[in-house]
Amino acid sequence: MVTVDKVISALKTVKDPELHKDIVSMGMIKDITINEDKLAFTLELTTPACPFNSEIEQDVRNTISNLGIKDLELKVTARVMEGRTITMDQILPGVKNIIAVASGKGGVGKTTVSVNLALALAKSGARVGILDADVYGPSVPLMLGLKEVPEVLEGKIQPPITENVKVMSMGFFYEQSQQAGIYRGPIIAGIVKQFITDVNWGELDYLIIDLPPGTGDAPLTMAQTIPITGILIVTTPQEVAMNVAVKSIGMFNKLNIPIIGVIENMSYLKCPNCDDKIHIFGEGGGIKISEQFKVPFIGEIPLTTQIMKGSDSGVSVIISEPTSEYAQAFNKISKITAGRISVIASELMDQEKEQEKEQQKEQEKEQQKS
Repeated sequence: MVTVDKVISALKTVKDPELHKDIVSMGMIKDITINEDKLAFTLELTTPACPFNSEIEQDVRNTISNLGIKDLELKVTARVMEGRTITMDQILPGVKNIIAVASGKGGVGKTTVSVNLALALAKSGARVGILDADVYGPSVPLMLGLKEVPEVLEGKIQPPITENVKVMSMGFFYEQSQQAGIYRGPIIAGIVKQFITDVNWGELDYLIIDLPPGTGDAPLTMAQTIPITGILIVTTPQEVAMNVAVKSIGMFNKLNIPIIGVIENMSYLKCPNCDDKIHIFGEGGGIKISEQFKVPFIGEIPLTTQIMKGSDSGVSVIISEPTSEYAQAFNKISKITAGRISVIASELMDQEKEQEKEQQKEQEKEQQKS
């Protein structure tokens, strides 16, 4: 007869391909019940956007089948891991992970990546928000087709919601689209901090922050102010963009903020007649950065008028052409990013466990002395 202990023992052989830990020790198996020949339990994955979700589920089903159980009721859910070392009474207690999207220079498509990443994660089932921290030239509202000024209820700004993504941007508050944002670094930091503390973000799995371009005072101040889980670096294949992206990575390394990985935008143009890839701006810049700094290469995004038109019209290719190659590129990047966040969260969990063990040892030593 198959027992709960036998089931747990068997499931310990199933490992998460990214975390390299078994699903039992990760707490991914919940509510096991055995009623005669019927087995039921819940498989709680680390994120709905995990690129290995189907693989893990199939491994679980195969493992249970090998035990001779044919009647399996498997419920698959997801709970995003928290990748921030802050307590619940501090800044943004309801936000599990903050992903900052950065670039060494402007014009590489950082905001386009931020917007489409947020939409792709939301489509996977995650709770997502996006904060446009580029106060100088906010363009997130335009790319999402939002124009209304947010309401204020009980002292909190209510972020507009589109496609299940909560949005906040200084662009909502400019009287006219031509108005320029002229602010010094400390003022920008104050504005962004207000968008963090005075906005009703609620419960989020991921908050995407579109940082100002460059490595100057504005992105530096915000990176020091906001408790960031990890940084996504956006570059293009051009040598000049690659060289500036390197400086951006250096800045965040000095701040001890994990680099989630590098995304190469405008990687190639697909020939409409022959499907060949035309590398207009060069080739392999993102991979070179990845290899130089030993950080993951998250993926490449093609250069296409569909993405550009979607940004201008306020309807992303994720929404308008969900099965297109361009939408799939963003979907793939969102899954890899979510997987990397789970790895960072798992490493953080291990560090906290080690700290607890050390503290316990110190307490035991003090007790023995007394």
